[in-house]
Amino acid sequence: MATDSTRRYDPLTVEVIELIGEVVARFHDDYDTAATEHSLTGAQARLLSLLTLEPLPMRKIAERLKCEPSNVTGIVDRLESRGLVERRPAPADRRVKLAAATDEGRQVARALRDSLRFADEPFAELTRTERVLLRDLLRRMMGEAPAEAPAEAPAQAAEDAVSGGR
Repeated sequence: MATDSTRRYDPLTVEVIELIGEVVARFHDDYDTAATEHSLTGAQARLLSLLTLEPLPMRKIAERLKCEPSNVTGIVDRLESRGLVERRPAPADRRVKLAAATDEGRQVARALRDSLRFADEPFAELTRTERVLLRDLLRRMMGEAPAEAPAEAPAQAAEDAVSGGR
């Protein structure tokens, strides 16, 4: 039995791993470029994007961004000075401070997301059905259950067949 240090992957698995790495690298390059266009660093853009989902305590932000809490404090300070983020007390424990995106912060995050070219290029080549399949495979790889198939799935598949799915 092969151990982790001696495991050999088949050529197809190696190719898939390399392709995933290339996709991730292209996404990060495009994301950093879009962030720069909005006068943000990549880290500031990722934090702002995260806060558009929900206000979070610094500790949770650090966990999600996989960085030190002290680094998060500096990023939040800079975003707060631009009016993109605010600190507020947590409703359940007023000793805990949450970082939250302001209205302006949500607008900047939306503009940044809309300016990403990455999704326009490779995903434009995939039909809706193929994108759903890719999403479900990625969720499975991450140990998540695939999303429930919406009621329109059979109709959408038929439409994809007629329109080329784009």
